[in-house]
Amino acid sequence: MSKESKDIKILGIESSCDETAAAVVVNGRDVRSNVISSQIALHTLYGGVVPEIASRKHIEKINQVILQALQEANTELEEIDAIGVTYGPGLVGALLVGVAEAKAIAFAADKPLVGVHHIEGHISANYIEHKELEPPYLCLVISGGHTHLVVVKDYSHYEVIGKTRDDAAGEAYDKVARTIGLGYPGGPKIDKLAREGNPQALSFPRAMIDGAPYDFSFSGLKSAVLNYVNICQMKQEPMNEADIAASFQAAVVDVLVSKAMAAMEEFDFHKFAIAGGVAANSAIRQAFTQQCEKRGYQFYYPSPIYCTDNAAMIGAAAYYEYMSGVRHGWDLNAIPNLKLESR
Repeated sequence: MSKESKDIKILGIESSCDETAAAVVVNGRDVRSNVISSQIALHTLYGGVVPEIASRKHIEKINQVILQALQEANTELEEIDAIGVTYGPGLVGALLVGVAEAKAIAFAADKPLVGVHHIEGHISANYIEHKELEPPYLCLVISGGHTHLVVVKDYSHYEVIGKTRDDAAGEAYDKVARTIGLGYPGGPKIDKLAREGNPQALSFPRAMIDGAPYDFSFSGLKSAVLNYVNICQMKQEPMNEADIAASFQAAVVDVLVSKAMAAMEEFDFHKFAIAGGVAANSAIRQAFTQQCEKRGYQFYYPSPIYCTDNAAMIGAAAYYEYMSGVRHGWDLNAIPNLKLESR
């Protein structure tokens, strides 16, 4: 049986931040298992992810998660065709745990090793639930560490046309949430509170960058919210946290939608996707749904479980890398600032 006609089973491993995850994915789109061990409750105690604690928890959980993923998929390690693993970007200690585990399994089981870019994984999450989605299309990746506007030319072939100059959208959400006393994780809490507020109550800035129409900047917006809160506190004036959350979120949504829709028009695309943890935000989904329907675009987004960090998306991305001939050696290393190269 030829490689093209044979089902390809990938064991995906993800440990870039505070989720230890493993999954078995067949042919890039059929998820047989997707096991995630989250550390959110632990890091909430500290108001954010503590890298050293995250790394130690990955070491504790990774073997259990992988065994559970194989069991739930009713798959033996011998049946796996390749091991896919996130090798960047992310927290270096956390990444090293996953990479070392993947290399050990690949060596012991004599399986090919495929390193996966974390952002490529997020983009590939859309293939899991949208079997009909094929390149080319435009994808907005919005997460705690990244805000990228990416032209997906083909599987594993990308052109980054815009990215954040400072804070990522998710990072701004977390910092604003902390400022108004919501705690960690900020994204879901602001999304929930914003539904009770007036998005026009406060005028926060929408950053536009001269000469870089598709780049993003959220530091000014974050600072504007912080300044507003500080002034209210100094003057002992009342604050409406729901209005702050709603007005902040409206500013983020406006910028994301305006830049993405402008790129869709310029590049003459008709398929648009979002990905990453912030893609689970209800206001962002609703705004893009409305704008894509208005313009006649097809709009794709993953379920929340595939928006946040998971290994199914890594298995999906690894499949397309594997089929294109990508193989990594035992010198594969964690690269915390790994760039998504245009190719």
